[in-house]
Amino acid sequence: MPKTPALDDFRRIVVKVGSALLVDAKAGCVKEAWLASLVGDIAELHAANRDVMVVSSGAIALGRSMLRLPRGALPLEDSQGAAAVGQIALARIWAEALGRYGIKAGQVLVTLGDTEERRRYLNARSTIARLLDWRAVPIINENDTVATNEIRYGDNDRLAARVASMASADLLVLLSDIDGLYEAPPDRVPDPAFIAVVERITPQIEAMAGAPASELSRGGMRTKIEAGKIATAGGAHMVIASGRVLHPLRAIRSGARATWFLTPANPVTSRKKWIAGSLEPKGTLTIDAGAVAALKRGKSLLPAGVVRVEGAFARGDAVIVRGLDGAEVGRGLVAYDAEDADRIRGMSSADILLILGNPGRTVMIHRDDLALWLE
Repeated sequence: MPKTPALDDFRRIVVKVGSALLVDAKAGCVKEAWLASLVGDIAELHAANRDVMVVSSGAIALGRSMLRLPRGALPLEDSQGAAAVGQIALARIWAEALGRYGIKAGQVLVTLGDTEERRRYLNARSTIARLLDWRAVPIINENDTVATNEIRYGDNDRLAARVASMASADLLVLLSDIDGLYEAPPDRVPDPAFIAVVERITPQIEAMAGAPASELSRGGMRTKIEAGKIATAGGAHMVIASGRVLHPLRAIRSGARATWFLTPANPVTSRKKWIAGSLEPKGTLTIDAGAVAALKRGKSLLPAGVVRVEGAFARGDAVIVRGLDGAEVGRGLVAYDAEDADRIRGMSSADILLILGNPGRTVMIHRDDLALWLE
């Protein structure tokens, strides 16, 4: 059996928190002691220079309590209204809890579409990256006030996995009401075998998944297995661990029972394979010899190094990068529409404001969005 990873092995971590863990269903309020213990764990990771993101459910649950809506299933418009009220409370709760450790929180609301459509994907990715640069902790949730299918069919397990892939995280932690994966649902089968490590998600592993178990949870083991597919394909390990204990991340660090899903890749490699082989290029950027040399050193592609722009592409589309000899250097996700890219080619990044009338992005293609044949 492969070695079980350790939490300290990872540099960028996404922690998913479900409503059933965060919100006391009977009292209709946040479980303050539990949240304080989790935030203490996050602060320890933050102090060790780890990047931490939180995907937090709870907006609808908090909103329905504040609005005193009846228990049970809500009509779609009631769910959206409850989310609108609850999201403000949820953001404040996280901001205050992290603020006690001197950590800033940044709210990021997304839908599944934001992780699928490339322009919106790049915008969300850039926002999260900048928050991490500032050493803030992004608090991410579905934008349930405008989402429709997500409220009825979605879950934050898969959203968290998409966020992990988008942010190039190397670990996704799913805190659950169960401590991991069993060969059969423990509430239906006595003494099922526990699965500590999943090297690859097979049909047999998928068959072990159960259904949602709590009123507030929209997930269940089935969605966690789906999240595992997304996360591991994106180069991130995933761990399912109990969130019913105080200091749940500290418990994982101490070797508490949990199920680890392993990935053979890393986030950067997986992302660049996706860019290089899965996206249809919509245009071409020809760059000078100095830019080619800079890319070989791991730099981003700056507008100054671009000598020719061809094709009809939009921000977020894949483009081919060629040298002056016509040889393909690589492929990447471009930060500008074709028209604007052509206007700023050959120019200093400092000139972008004068040319376009807005500061724009300082790079034409960020190095994390660039797959090079030179590598």
